[in-house]
Amino acid sequence: MKKKERTKEVSTQVKNPDLVQRRRRQIVDAAVRLFIQNGFHKTTTRQIASAAGFSIGSLYEYVASKDDVLYLVCDAIHEEVEQGVAAALSRHTTDISALKEVIMEYIIVCDRMKDHLLLIYQETKSLPKKWRSNVLQNEVRITDIFVDVIARTIAAGELPNMDHRSVELLAHNITVLGHMWTFRQWFLNRQYTLEEYITFQTEFILSAAIDRTKP
Repeated sequence: MKKKERTKEVSTQVKNPDLVQRRRRQIVDAAVRLFIQNGFHKTTTRQIASAAGFSIGSLYEYVASKDDVLYLVCDAIHEEVEQGVAAALSRHTTDISALKEVIMEYIIVCDRMKDHLLLIYQETKSLPKKWRSNVLQNEVRITDIFVDVIARTIAAGELPNMDHRSVELLAHNITVLGHMWTFRQWFLNRQYTLEEYITFQTEFILSAAIDRTKP
């Protein structure tokens, strides 16, 4: 599901989709800071509106509730990942280089969106069932991108053959390694630069793919 198809489920009174996207990003950025500072439940929509530079009435032109804002926070990181991965794929020269680029770009996005990512894990449980389901579907869709790139690399003969179950697990490993840079950064950034972490984890993923095929 594309970005505009996903977020059109969040009601708005504004007809201009580009304006809606810009204003919602302002709301998201303001909300992230407040949710981290105060927690989701203690943050009010009036505080979000003020931090975003809107009146409370203007805020409700773009979202219907605080739950909508939290869902848009979750959607923002998925959008960033998809854009970053698409850019990485456009730069590749071989399938193995595409896989390396995708891993690199994904971890860079996780670093850039670390506050959003932390909120996804901390507050997804606060979302209504419908929005939780959408967030999980978006997570699976991101992982499926990694599945596709790994499968293409195997088909090109640049990684050894492995069954689909192993490909999926490897793709989920990539997802978790990106998240780990965010959750364990209090320790990791004392030991590694972002570039060193990416290099290490890329080599780890490729080695795991090769070792998985050994008897």
